Amino acid sequence: MRTSRSIPEAGIGRRSFVSGLIGAGVAVPLAAGSLTTDPVEAHTLASADESYSFHGMHQQGILNAPAPRAAFVSFDATAVGRQELAELFRAITERARFLTRGGLPAASGISGPPTDSGVLGPEVVPDGLRVTASVGASLFDDRYGLAMARPKRLRVMEDFADDALRRDTCDGDILLQISANHSDTVTHALRDIARATRGGMQVRWRSDGFVSPPRPSGTPRNLMGFKDGSANPDVRNVGEMRDLVWAKTDGSEPAWAAGGSYHVVRLIRMLVEFWDRVALREQENMIGRTRDTGAPLSGTRETDAPDYSNDPNGESIALGSHIRLANPRTAKTAAQRMLRRAYNYDSGMDSNGNLDMGLIFTTFNQDLERQFVTVQKRLAEEALADYISPYGGGYFFALPGVRNESDWFARALLS
Repeated sequence: MRTSRSIPEAGIGRRSFVSGLIGAGVAVPLAAGSLTTDPVEAHTLASADESYSFHGMHQQGILNAPAPRAAFVSFDATAVGRQELAELFRAITERARFLTRGGLPAASGISGPPTDSGVLGPEVVPDGLRVTASVGASLFDDRYGLAMARPKRLRVMEDFADDALRRDTCDGDILLQISANHSDTVTHALRDIARATRGGMQVRWRSDGFVSPPRPSGTPRNLMGFKDGSANPDVRNVGEMRDLVWAKTDGSEPAWAAGGSYHVVRLIRMLVEFWDRVALREQENMIGRTRDTGAPLSGTRETDAPDYSNDPNGESIALGSHIRLANPRTAKTAAQRMLRRAYNYDSGMDSNGNLDMGLIFTTFNQDLERQFVTVQKRLAEEALADYISPYGGGYFFALPGVRNESDWFARALLS
């Protein structure tokens, strides 16, 4: 049986996070059978007691397989001065630490508001919650004296060919990627953190996503019906993660960034009503994979590597297909591979009555320029571009992990 402990209450209001956090999380033992920091690419449903270790060199929510539900919430920092910014990150840390463990909220006073929204019932369950905190280029302006500490490649996301970016849904000072097994857990965590940080940051944009269960097996599918992420690097390969995901430690990045990663988010609308009128064979040629199995058009299984060497003219897999452009599988492009995370979104209808749905494309890179930007430029004017419309997102830097109970997000950056 899981043990639970209450958390203390504090006030809220403009700058209230400076004088007191809303309930600092108290450590509770992880549930029996809970997950450790060892990530595995697995897509399975888990119980409400599923818990991920909050502390470590790297944050959760990066190497882990995507959770079934997620919210990407970008904030503008409104904290005044560096000290208030530090208090803001302490507040985010304390709430995330408690929420990912679970426990009993503190009892409210006779006349005070409840210390918890009650969305999850009387006891907060971890439910596989992960809170991944990243920072945008705008945080390194002159407000907080951080200009010299900006990660080398971090900048405002540029417009690529075929983009239709709406700047009100781009970038931001702080990004929280909140993911869990169920939507109510994500909603609960967002409300809790927003309450604890009132006066310190304000929502800029938000996009909610979900991951479909494998159908019938293997990698989950996107809303175009194709499996998404089949050729990801192996997250269990420490060497690959060191070379492709985690920030360099050779002096080319600020020392504080060790353990972090460039975090790219792209909000991509899929023109599904147009796509659904395209012949299946044409769809498969644009992607480079069969829709049913996810196998490359030169193979029979999803896990088969595309055989480009025996297909130099693109007779099996077109030279302009998405998978061939994204990953040509040459010695020169091997270092351009990215750890990709795909979430579907469904926002109902637009003002013209068209279906508004698509992809929250997410990737973690060691080097933003070498990996994401290079690949994105290579995809310019691909055939698939007629059926998608990137409109938002941004470049961020996922902060190093919180090492222990006394550590907090961005401590090395702000100390």
